[in-house]
Amino acid sequence: MAYMKTARKPAGRGPSRGSTGGSRGGRGRGLRKKQNRFNTIFTPDQPVVDYKDTDRLSRFLTEKGKIIPRRITGVTAKQQRILARAIQRARHSGLIAFQMD
Repeated sequence: MAYMKTARKPAGRGPSRGSTGGSRGGRGRGLRKKQNRFNTIFTPDQPVVDYKDTDRLSRFLTEKGKIIPRRITGVTAKQQRILARAIQRARHSGLIAFQMD
């Protein structure tokens, strides 16, 4: 059998080398826990998500009108379903536009 030489990766590239990237090797650059924006917007004195409250619902929409995913907002799966349902109700009733230009 012939010995095959494998290609080496150049040193210093990729997130796993050095302290310049990745969630592990960095000094003070670890991932922060996301704050749950749902709990900060909907306070305990008003925990119900109302589809008529477009100011609060619009914080979970992009500029184009898309619903922001939960990995970005930090809400739980149950809260994301509640938000999506409220946004859909507001869209169908004409309070929020389906698509913004």
